[in-house]
Amino acid sequence: MSKGRVALVTGGTRGIGRAICEGLMNGGYRVVASYNSNDEAANRFAEETGIAVYKFDVSDYAQCADAAARIAKEVGPIDVLVNNAGITRDTTMHRMDRDQWGAVIDTNLSGCFNMSHAVIEGMRERGFGRIVNISSINGRTGQYGQVNYAAAKAGVLGFTRALALESAGKGITVNAIAPGYVDTEMVRQVPPSVLEKIVSRIPMGRLGRAEDIARGVLFLVHDGADFITGSTLDINGGQHMA
Repeated sequence: MSKGRVALVTGGTRGIGRAICEGLMNGGYRVVASYNSNDEAANRFAEETGIAVYKFDVSDYAQCADAAARIAKEVGPIDVLVNNAGITRDTTMHRMDRDQWGAVIDTNLSGCFNMSHAVIEGMRERGFGRIVNISSINGRTGQYGQVNYAAAKAGVLGFTRALALESAGKGITVNAIAPGYVDTEMVRQVPPSVLEKIVSRIPMGRLGRAEDIARGVLFLVHDGADFITGSTLDINGGQHMA
């Protein structure tokens, strides 16, 4: 039944988001991806994958509503939403300013509300929906220099559980994935000595791959996963076991 369903992946043109888009496309979904700033990467992604891209800021409620309406008109109603878009503004609390706090909360947490609010009514009317929110191991454990990011990603988990309760009777599942450290462009910027220490704390002995997260998403959005809701799937190589 996945064939032909429209899936939107926010922040879908690079890293984990790109792997999710490609996994869903290979699974038979009609995939669209959003991005906010990197036109060059988005255009290259669209050319290489054939996946349509839409430029908007998930932290802006009106832009999310407009984009969801455009996608519904141009591609079809959104049945699968993957809230993947996220940013970091890392620094310790005593050095963090209000803008660094607000930017991360607005994108990583409020972005989940903005996009979910834009699609939830249509999902309720059609009696089907899949929402997957990408959290983080650091939303589970906290992380030095990331009070904004850890707070947002922990908030995503509470948001997931509450929306799952509200939506279960309408055929909509809402779940989260909490990735560990994944071999992406952002992680590769970590100094090698620090990265070595991170990997040493992962029982599986390696960084995650973007495809590891994509497979988790594909599982949760499948029609057969209709009895799984309000859950968090930890994909971290055993680094944190909840």
